[in-house]
Amino acid sequence: MADFHQGGAVATLHRLETGNLESLERELAGYARERPIALVLPCLFAEFTRPAIRHIIEELAHVEYLEQVVVSLGQTTSGDLPVARRAFARLPQTVSFIWNDGPAIQALYGLLGEHGLNADQDGKGRSCWIAYGYLLSKRRCQVIASHDCDITTYSRELLARLCYPIVHPSLGFEFAKGYYPRVTRTLHGRVTRLFVTPLLRSLQNIVGRLPLLAYLDGFRYALSGEFAMRRELALVNRFPGNWGLEIGVLAEVYRNCGPGRICQTELCSTYDHKHQALDPGDPEKGLLRMSVDIARTLLRALATEGVVFTADLCRTLALQYQRAADDSIRQYQADAAINGLSFDRHQEGLTVSAFADGLAIACQRHLEDPRAGAPFPDWNRVISAIPDFFDLLGDAVDTDSAVTAAA
Repeated sequence: MADFHQGGAVATLHRLETGNLESLERELAGYARERPIALVLPCLFAEFTRPAIRHIIEELAHVEYLEQVVVSLGQTTSGDLPVARRAFARLPQTVSFIWNDGPAIQALYGLLGEHGLNADQDGKGRSCWIAYGYLLSKRRCQVIASHDCDITTYSRELLARLCYPIVHPSLGFEFAKGYYPRVTRTLHGRVTRLFVTPLLRSLQNIVGRLPLLAYLDGFRYALSGEFAMRRELALVNRFPGNWGLEIGVLAEVYRNCGPGRICQTELCSTYDHKHQALDPGDPEKGLLRMSVDIARTLLRALATEGVVFTADLCRTLALQYQRAADDSIRQYQADAAINGLSFDRHQEGLTVSAFADGLAIACQRHLEDPRAGAPFPDWNRVISAIPDFFDLLGDAVDTDSAVTAAA
């Protein structure tokens, strides 16, 4: 039987029909005349040394309903920019490049700091946030989507299914979150399976079934990097700067948008991307750092909802999490066995132990400074503090682009 189960207040849009991409794209082309669509691609220059980005560009070249693409580049030098420009030159859409390391954009980050609006933290969150601001400054596109640039199984169906719920005039959604299977010959999605889900359910056991926790637990893949939103929501939604971006965006959407206007949409039959390493001895790298950032973002979001975290509560949470995660390993082992997938029970246990260490680090840092890790300011606040910031941002993008074009 097809899976059409609805799990809660957030609507789940399933991929029940697999042969309707062309009809979806025709509809999108019609809707986009009234609601133009833009795509944000946060991208490290290192991605241009890998095949995934080339395949993504090849697929985007056939997307006729998309009006604008903004490539927000990090860890990029002026000498790298021509490579990025040549790679995207074949796209029929308007393509803009934000050079986050460029002098003009860096000067704007400094200006924000002078006004008490911190934008110092480099990373995917800031790349998305500044790109959304750039699109808002153009006042053209009404829907903004974003996805990662390391998707090795990318198909343009992913983008169509991500944008459709937001662009459709009768569905009424303001925010869409993507989800998909994370399976090849083994189970992937370690941070979601072994950390986020057990942590959310442990928190519900300890602090109660708070609406925010139930909402987050209702997402099938809370850490997916694919989401789309209406322009009005983009103006008020804040972006975390660390690896808690995906959880933080969901928490912000919960704060700014009614559940009935939020959906999760199944994007594709399979999804794979560049996998992060797990170094149990280094909480500043890879999946361990990701677990720390996610937990801190979640604890901060709960604190804003009135949850008071103490040392005793954190110790209880650590024990609850370890138990819940260990129980989940047994469930995943059975799921892998019945499907003939490989499953390393010992490695899964080591991963849980590392994530437990990450949770302990996150709790300690939260107790020391619960205000740390604040997200970037929403764009309405930026414009209130610096009324001409959108004009300055457009000029900065043009200035850095002129530098890189000449490089």
